[in-house]
Amino acid sequence: MNAPRNLSDEMVSTSSADGVRTFPEGFLWGAATASYQIEGAIDEDGRTPSNWDTFTKVPGAILNGDTGAVACDHYHRVPEDVALMKRLNLASYRFSTAWPRIRPDGGKVNQAGLDFYSRLVDELLEAEIAPWITLYHWDLPQALEEQGGWTNRDTVYRFVEYSTTVYDALSDRVDNWTTLNEPWCSAFLGYSGGQHAPGRQEGVAGIVAAHHLMLGHGLVVNELRSRGATPENGKHLGITLNPTVVDPYDPERPEDVDMTRRIDGLHNRVFFEPLFRGKYADDLAADTEGLTFQGRPWQDWVLEGDLEVISAPLDVLGINFYFGNAIAAKPFEIDPDQVLGSRLVHSDLPRGNPYPGAEFVTPRTGRETTARDWEIDPVWLTRLLTRLSDEYGAPPVYITENGAYYDDVVEDGAVHDTARLDYIDKHLRATLDAMEQGADVRGYFAWSLLDNFEWSYGYAHRFGIVHVDFDTQERTPKDSGLWFADVAANNRVPARQ
Repeated sequence: MNAPRNLSDEMVSTSSADGVRTFPEGFLWGAATASYQIEGAIDEDGRTPSNWDTFTKVPGAILNGDTGAVACDHYHRVPEDVALMKRLNLASYRFSTAWPRIRPDGGKVNQAGLDFYSRLVDELLEAEIAPWITLYHWDLPQALEEQGGWTNRDTVYRFVEYSTTVYDALSDRVDNWTTLNEPWCSAFLGYSGGQHAPGRQEGVAGIVAAHHLMLGHGLVVNELRSRGATPENGKHLGITLNPTVVDPYDPERPEDVDMTRRIDGLHNRVFFEPLFRGKYADDLAADTEGLTFQGRPWQDWVLEGDLEVISAPLDVLGINFYFGNAIAAKPFEIDPDQVLGSRLVHSDLPRGNPYPGAEFVTPRTGRETTARDWEIDPVWLTRLLTRLSDEYGAPPVYITENGAYYDDVVEDGAVHDTARLDYIDKHLRATLDAMEQGADVRGYFAWSLLDNFEWSYGYAHRFGIVHVDFDTQERTPKDSGLWFADVAANNRVPARQ
């Protein structure tokens, strides 16, 4: 793939909000997946357990007791799935490599694991689809988690070993490399709230894990640069974050305004500031004062030189976006049915607060919601993209995930997922709005290519633009997928019907 160009300087259609909207020439269209969510084959060809294999065995951790043991069986269906990507006119496919498959238990290289991804890359290139690799999408070798996982600094160096193994094997054919996917989820849902693997609920351990994840990111960037991974050599390095957009539920209530600042700090700026400014914001320390991990403040894990490593320049920034929130500080008297997410509790497994030092609720604001109870407002995406550009001078942005969960039904061989199509349509228009305001956005990847194992919600929550029958593994492109294929082929969003 050629070096990214600044597409925001080129002509962008400015037709009516509901009319045809055209993207600049060269805009990249793709779809995304993750290894544990689609591959299956969890004990084949030398792969050893990941943290998610272990977490799925915890009673009540996953809806319906689902696991990733089979998932979409992608490990055995690569030719079929790549042919499907070709049918959908994808120019790029973003996928992650599985650490437990390539360096089982975090140890020696497993050639069989590397060979699987080599075959996948070759299949993609044969179909003229550019592979885009994410090195870590949450599946940590369980053996490393048992040594402390991302709260153990040694995991950082094992991550560098694993990443360079993948790069050395595939960089002759892969140009785009993402170090981490959504480190907020790995760190705060995994180590503070316990909603995700490894299920730990240890307060500011999430910030310690986030720091080590980001240190691993920076060290990998520097190591791959030393191996020639530069734009001049056609290689592009980046990270994918999942920032949110938050507003005070009541702008006249000081508690809501302050809590909104706290959540912005613990979700967004905890990554933005070290990445783009080489520091942690002062208010992050103030908001977590008195909270300790292993009897020490989280700052004790930030060593001299770490922030310089973390702030290594990036070629691209991946952004995953689904929704924003209105923030109300507790105590806040509200009917539980009017709190977003209150209807999605699916087990009696205790869950903690993923935001250490911040107690809040997210009341409904009257917006339309997805079936996952996420409020929809495409303007949030426009605001996020322009914030990254205006406030942080972010590198070129690719939207590496965007999509929605709805309850899909196959009827006469078709899936008429009008709501998902509408969601994607509106967010593509919001992306163009941001580009017209100066945001440098160069591509869009739909989440997800396939219905898959959706983490703690198992197989009940479908995000794919392709329906998967998990009993037969039959794939059926949904209306949204066929519509997206047309968008990708013509580089424009058609007029809304």
